Amino acid sequence: MDPKLLEILVCPVSKTKLIFDKSAQELISTAANLAFPVRDGIPILLEDEARQLSAEEVESYRKQKS
Repeated sequence: MDPKLLEILVCPVSKTKLIFDKSAQELISTAANLAFPVRDGIPILLEDEARQLSAEEVESYRKQKS
């Protein structure tokens, strides 16, 4: 994922910054508790395509971010 692209992308639901999980190829929104897939390097920022995050996953990503 291009770091410059990541700087300008925001969650379509919460309008907050996203975290890129390279191993899972997902963009994470801790504010909306959603994980958006990245397919072939293209972020799929559709709420219908997103995976719901568990409370444990959200907490883990928040700790990584800080």
